[in-house]
Amino acid sequence: MDEQIDGLVLAPERDDGKGYDGDRYAEVYDAWYEGRLDTAAAVTFLRDLCPVGRALELGVGTGRLAVPLAVDGPAVTGVDTSPVMLERLAEKMGDARVTGVLGDMSELELRGPFDLVYVTFSSLFLLTSQQAQVRCFARVASLLTPEGSFVVEAFVPDATRYRRHQDVSVEDLTASSARFELAQHDPTSQTITAVRVVLDASGTRLFPYRLRYVTPAELDLMAQLAGLRLRERFGGFDRCPFAGSSSMHVSVYTRAAEDVQ
Repeated sequence: MDEQIDGLVLAPERDDGKGYDGDRYAEVYDAWYEGRLDTAAAVTFLRDLCPVGRALELGVGTGRLAVPLAVDGPAVTGVDTSPVMLERLAEKMGDARVTGVLGDMSELELRGPFDLVYVTFSSLFLLTSQQAQVRCFARVASLLTPEGSFVVEAFVPDATRYRRHQDVSVEDLTASSARFELAQHDPTSQTITAVRVVLDASGTRLFPYRLRYVTPAELDLMAQLAGLRLRERFGGFDRCPFAGSSSMHVSVYTRAAEDVQ
């Protein structure tokens, strides 16, 4: 049966699965993705919104943002579906006030409120159905303080990169190893099904993932359904303007004015 929220009928939920196996990615996550996010700029951006208090990171992974944010900043709770990712997080904590929680970002069972909730690196898209994404927004809204912020960093969908709905890209190539990605794009369901292939002396390893991408406009609608509104949007954590040519966006949502007492 279709799901109805505030008069809006959502498409049938096709996939209750998660977008990737975090346990499998945990061993390579930091090495592969270290340079794909300006950690210093992201931490500064988030700390400006929440210098003290409580913050919640969805898809915390190994804690590349949670740990530095919690140093002389807010206490951070990090949610992830992968026990191995949370083990890596625990190894990094040191004196940082970070609490790792095993859980699904669309089914948050936490005690709020939080002054800041954030999800980065398009991790929201790893919820592979529209229903799960809508539920995530609703859960976040219920956990925010009246003046709290929900920050979403994600890529802007670009269908032109796919030829015949497929794409092959080389991510790393040396004389002794290769890493490349094979991807299929389904524009009707807004999904990308892909696998990263690693070839080296140890053999062949596969790292599959699946995501459901969302346009900034659809994110804004999900926020509206949850009682949130877009306060500002940038082209990155460095606060560069968001424009038609932007490949990424950082969107900040707060409670709708009528909901703030």
